[in-house]
Amino acid sequence: MGRLFGTDGARGVANSELTCELAMNIGKAAAMVLTDSKNKHPKILIGKDTRISSDMLENALVAGLCSVGADVILLGVVPTPAVAYLVRKYNADAGIMISASHNPFEFNGIKIFSGSGYKLPDALENEIEAIVLDGSEPYPCPTHDGIGSVTCSENGAEDYIKHIKSTISNSISGMKIAFDCSNGSASRTAKKLFTDLGIDCVMLNDTPDGKNINNKCGSTHMEKLAEYVKTHNDIDAGIAFDGDADRCLAVDENGEILDGDFIMTICAMDMRSRGTLAKETMVGTVMANMGVNRFCADNNIGFVATSVGDRYVLEEMLAKGYNFGGEQSGHVIFLDYGTTGDGQLTAAQLLSIVNRRNAKLSNVRHVMKKYPQVLINIKVSPEGRAKFATDSDIAEKIDSVKNILGKSGRILVRVSGTEPLVRVMLEGESEEQIQKLAQETADLIKERLS
Repeated sequence: MGRLFGTDGARGVANSELTCELAMNIGKAAAMVLTDSKNKHPKILIGKDTRISSDMLENALVAGLCSVGADVILLGVVPTPAVAYLVRKYNADAGIMISASHNPFEFNGIKIFSGSGYKLPDALENEIEAIVLDGSEPYPCPTHDGIGSVTCSENGAEDYIKHIKSTISNSISGMKIAFDCSNGSASRTAKKLFTDLGIDCVMLNDTPDGKNINNKCGSTHMEKLAEYVKTHNDIDAGIAFDGDADRCLAVDENGEILDGDFIMTICAMDMRSRGTLAKETMVGTVMANMGVNRFCADNNIGFVATSVGDRYVLEEMLAKGYNFGGEQSGHVIFLDYGTTGDGQLTAAQLLSIVNRRNAKLSNVRHVMKKYPQVLINIKVSPEGRAKFATDSDIAEKIDSVKNILGKSGRILVRVSGTEPLVRVMLEGESEEQIQKLAQETADLIKERLS
């Protein structure tokens, strides 16, 4: 993991860890690394989510980019995948999204996309880090007509909505769906998109005020959406997005939650039946439930597991020629339609499957049986985070749990790529047993690393 960039961009508390000065310098360095030196005025898109700090960081990025000669097009509040799509559509040199995804409002982040619409590989992020942190190259300081300009896009959100609509081949009208927009980027696009697709939309948490993004709502807080759907008999399903709408989770008509593993298995089965699943294989991560492996084995679908992070899923897909993959958290990548996880694209595809089969979401979810899984997040100090990999007591505890579970379960302990956390995940046949073992492991990690 880099010094600035984690698994999903540079993140921190806005104006404290992620300062305006840092944002300005990241903008300068990104323009230097990602553009052709022969291009006097490279074109850079900037999108943002609804956090109170997004405007501040946007202005800092604009200042940095224009100061090195880049022309900036402001997209306003849009989902992260909209930036990835519009970079290619508008033939831009790069795109930047200001968002901390599912994190609380006081955090913010900077995600950078190349001109091809993909998140940057480690090598390019390292080049940017070297310029920003080590001063490996001086920033250019053009004057006169060498300074960049700023324009605002009037059609960015609409062009993105049209793109998502174009991926649906059958009608999905006649459904009544509750959408939880997490008071984030989906508040700008979801109602228009799904209404145009013929859905009767019930909008929840779509009134952002700068501070309520992800606040007990969205894909990281599914309880209220599940209860809403369960207590409103006329609702066919619920869809929840995270703050920047690059992932989604679902709720069936009974209020039962479908995580990314359920959504992926439903979509993979449908794609295989229609002959559109490349190499009859889906790509996931080591966090995927054991039920995913069983589903794939039972249905002659290959499954490839990568490290946690949708960027690693994407890298594997591109390297091996796969076109479908994602994460349990709800990042799902349909490579035929987009270059990154896209919550609204995923929701449209899922609802299309349900409608095409004339079924309920509760019926199609049964393609996979989920094994009991426990996940505990432990907040650790920066020193503890760095010490995790070399702590012998923690390593011994993990080995002990592996021996206890044997082939009937597994334990995965890892440092978060986006937050100051160590995550402990256990799966097994006995929920009581894995809960006990997970808590023992978490308590030890807290004692050793906090």
